[in-house]
Amino acid sequence: MKNVLLVGAGGFVGSVFRYLVALAVPFTAGGFPYATLSVNLFGSFLIGFISELALSSTIISPETRLLLTTGFCGGFTTFSTAMYETMGLARDGEALYATLYVAGSIAGGMVCLLSGTLAAKIWQ
Repeated sequence: MKNVLLVGAGGFVGSVFRYLVALAVPFTAGGFPYATLSVNLFGSFLIGFISELALSSTIISPETRLLLTTGFCGGFTTFSTAMYETMGLARDGEALYATLYVAGSIAGGMVCLLSGTLAAKIWQ
């Protein structure tokens, strides 16, 4: 039950932060979903950073890792929203934007995940 509460608490905070980003960055500024792409890339960096610290040191406990990765990052990142926005771009005839968005999310997410992992290794 403790782990469920940790994930729920982290998810709540992550979702609130996600909403605040959406308020700060126009959701589809200029027809492109910058806010969603931003949180997905930053969330990828965070999950890489947190996971590396948790798995290679004692800085982050397994419980804190669960709170921050499954909870916070799970609530903060928005893959389902990204897929919905991609379909909307495609439906609106914006095939180039849809392609760039998917490629940017996947390739950028991997680059950010690896960057987070490297940053954690350097930080230790």
